[in-house]
Amino acid sequence: MSQTTSEKTFPTVHLRHGEADRIQAGHPWVYPRNIQKITQDPRDGALVQVRDHRRRFLGLGFYNGKSKIRVRLIARSKVQVDEAFFKMRLQSALDWRHQLLGKRECFRWINAESDGLSGLIIDVYQDTIVVQTSSLGMDQHLPCIVGALKSLINPKRIIERNDAAGRRMEGLPERHSVLHEREDAEPTSNLVVRVNQLDWHVDMHQGHKTALYLDQYENYRKVAALAERIKATRVLDCFTFMGGFALHCAKANACKVIGIDQSKEALASAAVNAVQNKVDDHCEWIQANVFDWLKEKTADVTSEGNENPFDLIILDPPSFTRSRSTISHALRGYKEIHLRAMRLLKPGGILVTFCCSHHIDPLTFEGTILSAAFDNRCILRRVETYAQPADHPIVPSIPETEYLKGFAYQRLEF
Repeated sequence: MSQTTSEKTFPTVHLRHGEADRIQAGHPWVYPRNIQKITQDPRDGALVQVRDHRRRFLGLGFYNGKSKIRVRLIARSKVQVDEAFFKMRLQSALDWRHQLLGKRECFRWINAESDGLSGLIIDVYQDTIVVQTSSLGMDQHLPCIVGALKSLINPKRIIERNDAAGRRMEGLPERHSVLHEREDAEPTSNLVVRVNQLDWHVDMHQGHKTALYLDQYENYRKVAALAERIKATRVLDCFTFMGGFALHCAKANACKVIGIDQSKEALASAAVNAVQNKVDDHCEWIQANVFDWLKEKTADVTSEGNENPFDLIILDPPSFTRSRSTISHALRGYKEIHLRAMRLLKPGGILVTFCCSHHIDPLTFEGTILSAAFDNRCILRRVETYAQPADHPIVPSIPETEYLKGFAYQRLEF
């Protein structure tokens, strides 16, 4: 008879005095500096138990001696970590999404730490599932995860998009493959999903993240509704990627929408989806470095005395910082794009702006925006506040789970 997880003797990670509070509060990461000693020399990827300095049990997690995150907790009790375990966790997360989101075709099913499964992302695109594993222990349990997915919903296809840079920190190679495919599965090149009121052609093998920015799903709709309310005739979408905000605004009857991005491939996808939704006549796609383009256009406004041309400007850049050490550099970048964008915004126009780094809190981000407004001698009135959607849940005791923040401001005329 085989041992269950609860009967096994695990290697034990003992924490230093005073290092357990954060873990007890719900944070799943144990760093080398938190550790007093480790027993039994665990292999990388193995399950270990974590105890405080008084030897009180705190949880089970995956160990990796090569990672800056030495242990990632996935359970607060001694459980069997197998296919049944993942099936239970996945079902619980799916039930929660269905309660909050209804019958959406595209959503995030598992959001790593937010769902108690550090190192695992699962996104749903109709009958196609995309999986990302960013920790060694979770990667080694990928067969169990795939088995659980097949057992729960039997999707047409399960794809792994394991090309994120973070895998290198865990000693993992990049991988991109089809893990499961039913005989009736259509080619991935033909996949079209519904995103709000748009039919969106999705290439499951291209793009950032798992294909689309699902964390902006609801914000696309909100910004488009704002564009319609103010009757925006000219819209500028900076860092448009595959045209998420631009296409939603065009669908909301904006007469002219300009989307700018440095990626030729992303803009090609945006153009395809513009045709797909019959708004291509309203859209212009420009391949350029956004900083350079804004600098050039603001120079034209200053030298030629042109009127500010846009009713609505959207700034949705990638994260400018992935560590605390580069926050000051990131804030300079944020201030620069806001300085330039405000000079292209009509009086009374709306500036919508986002930051996706958890290292920069909303107050700091807004302070940078207001500093740019002060330098431009303009006054902003906050119109709306944005955040990440319910399928990207926030656990307050895990600050890293709260990363997306955004604001809409009107440029006042008085």
